Amino acid sequence: MFLQHGRAYHGCVRKGAAQSGPVFALVYLLAFAALAGACAPQGPVERAQQLVRLHREPEALSTLRDHLAKHPEDIPARRLYVRVLAFTGDIDGARREVAELEKRMPNDPVPWIELGHAFELAHRFDEALAAYDTAASVAPASPAGPREGGMRAARWGESEEAASRLEEAVRRGARDAETFHVLGLARLNLRDLSGAEEAYKQGLAANPKSTENLLGLATVAVVRDDAAAALAAYDAIAVEKPSYAAAQLGRAWALAKLGRKAEAERALDRAAELGAPAVNVDKQRKAIRSGAL
Repeated sequence: MFLQHGRAYHGCVRKGAAQSGPVFALVYLLAFAALAGACAPQGPVERAQQLVRLHREPEALSTLRDHLAKHPEDIPARRLYVRVLAFTGDIDGARREVAELEKRMPNDPVPWIELGHAFELAHRFDEALAAYDTAASVAPASPAGPREGGMRAARWGESEEAASRLEEAVRRGARDAETFHVLGLARLNLRDLSGAEEAYKQGLAANPKSTENLLGLATVAVVRDDAAAALAAYDAIAVEKPSYAAAQLGRAWALAKLGRKAEAERALDRAAELGAPAVNVDKQRKAIRSGAL
C-alpha cells in the first residue's frame, strides 16, 4: 500500500486512546522546551524538564514551585508547572495555576490553551476541547485558540469538529502549512475533496516544500482516480524526499494507470531499493503484470 497520508492522525479515537499513554504525555510535556529556548543556560525550567525526563516529577514540581514563589511573573515556568501538575494527576492544582496565568495574561488565549493541555493529560477530552473553545472566545482576533482546538480534535479523529475550528483559525489569520495540512485531512475524511484540495494548495503556498501537503494532493487525486494529478504530486514528493519509498510506490500506481508499464516497473524497483515492504512491492507488481492495474 502506498497511501501514507495523515498517518499520525489516522486511527485515533475520541478519548485519545491512541495518544493517552505515558510516552505521549511525556512528549507533550517536553514539547514545552521551545517556549524556554533550548540553547539557553540551564535555569529552573530546564532543570524541571530534565527531572521529568528522569521520571522525578515530585522534584520537578518542587523546583518550579520554589522558583515561582520568588519569581511569580515567570510565565514559561508557570506554564510548565501547569503541565507537570496535570501529568501527575493534580488537575485542581493545574486549574489554580491557570488562574494565576489569567491574572498575568488577561484576554490572552494562552491560559486556556494550557488548561486544555492539562485536561488532555488527565484524559478529560471533552473538557479540553471546551477549554480550547474558551481560548478562542477570550481572544476573538487570535487564531491560537481555534487552531489548537482543531489540531487536537483532528488527533482524536473528530474531523467535523476539527474542520470547523481550523477554518475559523484560517479566517483569523493562520497561514502555516501544518494548519492547512490538517484542515485538508479533516475535509478529506469528510469526503469534501474540493475543500481538501483547496487546503492542501494553500499549505503549499505557505511552504512549497511541504511534503505533507503534496501527499494530501496525491491522496485526493488517488481518491478521484486522477492518475495524472497523482503522478505530478508523487513526482514532486520524490524530488523533496528522494529516499521516501512510498512516493515511488505512488508513482508506480499512477504510471501504471496511465499505461506507462515499463516506467511503473522501474518505480517499483526503486521503491524496493529504498526499503518499501516487499509484500507491497510484489502485490503492486503482480497487479501491473496481470493488467489489474
